[in-house]
Amino acid sequence: MDSAELIDMIAKDASSSEVSDALKDMLYAKSADEVEKITPQIAAGIFGGEPEEGDPLPEVGDGEEPEVNAEIETQDQVQQEEE
Repeated sequence: MDSAELIDMIAKDASSSEVSDALKDMLYAKSADEVEKITPQIAAGIFGGEPEEGDPLPEVGDGEEPEVNAEIETQDQVQQEEE
């Protein structure tokens, strides 16, 4: 639907729900077009886009992971160490 058809609906006293639905459809279609246009630019900005030719690939480790110490100190332990 284009704006001329919408104006005709209003001029011919179409129900308010029909006019509202037509407006919503037009707005959703227009915003969907805009989202499709900018999606590649946003994705490239977030994910860094495609690497350019000649860019070195990141180095990969030897597969060995360092050991992680995941102990958590409680408030009581901190107070006992301070005393």
